[in-house]
Amino acid sequence: MSGAAHPSSPPSTRLRIVLLGATGTIGRATLRALVARGDDVVCFVRAGSDSTPLHGATVRIVDVADADALARDGFRGERFDAVLSCMASRTGAPRDAWAIDHRAHLAVLAAAEAAGVSHFVLLSAICVQKPLLAFQHAKRAFEQALIASGLTYSIVRPTAFFKSLSGQIARVRQGKPFLLFGDGRLTACKPISDDDLATYLVDCLHHEARRNRILPIGGPGPAITPREQGEYLFARLGQPPRFREVPVGLLDGIIGVLGTAGWIIPPLAAKAELARIGRYYATESMLVLNPATGRYDAQATPSTGRETLFDYYDQVLAGAPVAALGDHAVF
Repeated sequence: MSGAAHPSSPPSTRLRIVLLGATGTIGRATLRALVARGDDVVCFVRAGSDSTPLHGATVRIVDVADADALARDGFRGERFDAVLSCMASRTGAPRDAWAIDHRAHLAVLAAAEAAGVSHFVLLSAICVQKPLLAFQHAKRAFEQALIASGLTYSIVRPTAFFKSLSGQIARVRQGKPFLLFGDGRLTACKPISDDDLATYLVDCLHHEARRNRILPIGGPGPAITPREQGEYLFARLGQPPRFREVPVGLLDGIIGVLGTAGWIIPPLAAKAELARIGRYYATESMLVLNPATGRYDAQATPSTGRETLFDYYDQVLAGAPVAALGDHAVF
C-alpha cells in the first residue's frame, strides 16, 4: 500500500457518487479528488453546514438521520454507483456520536440499498480497533452493520490527521514550551495528509483489492512521537527545545471531578467525555494494534502518499493556515 497516492491518469469509467461530510476538511479534499477524476458528485449536506463553495458538485440539503428525507431530498429515485462517507460527529460526545456515527449512517445505508447503490466507502478511524469511548463504539457498531448488510464495502481506518497534530505550532512560535503527556514517548503515529487520504478513499472505488476489506492506513515515513514533533518545530524555528511534561494522572483527576459533577450539572458530563478523549489520545498510539501481543506495530501500519507531517509543518511555518480544531482541540 505504499507509494505515490496520486494516479497518473483518471479512470475511464465516470461514476455517480453520493458524498457525505463534504463540508469538513477531509470531505473537501475528497470532493476535489472525485472531481479531478471526472466523477459526478452529489453532496448530501446537513442544514446549517458551510456548504459553499463545494466546486464541481451538486449540493442537496438533506436530513441524513431521516429515512424519508434521504429518499425524497437525497437519492430522489436516481441512480448512484456508490456512497462515500466522510461524515462524523462533531464532538465525539455520546449523544452526538450515536446520532451521527451510528444512527444517521444506518439511515443512509438503508436508503442506499433501496436506491440500488452497489458500493459503500466509509471513512472510519484506526482507534476503533480498541474501542473505549462512545464515538469509537458508535463507529464500530456501524462498521459491523455495513459488513453484515451484504453491500460491497471499503472501511478505511486512517491514523492521525495533520491538523490534529498542529495545535502547538503557535505556542512554540511564541517561545512557550511544547506540552507533552508523560515524557512524550508514550505514543506514536503515522499521520496522513488530507489530500493523500482523499486519494486513498477515492481509489477504493476503483481497486478490487480494497473491496470488502477493513483498511488501516497511514502516511509516508516512520512513526513519530509527540516529543519528535516538538523537537522538529524547535529546530526549524532555531530555538532550544523546551518541553513541559503533563502527568497523565492529572487527566484522570479532571475526568473524575467532571464525571462526578456531571451527575448534578449535565454539561459537565460532556466535558468529562472530552477529557476521556484527550486521555485516550495521550496514551494510545494511532498505529495497527497486534491482537496477539496487545502492542501497537508501526511496521504493520500501511503507508501511502507523498506528504509528511514535517512537510506540513514547513508549510505552516512559511505562512500556510492551520485548520481550526474546534471541539477537538486538546491544548
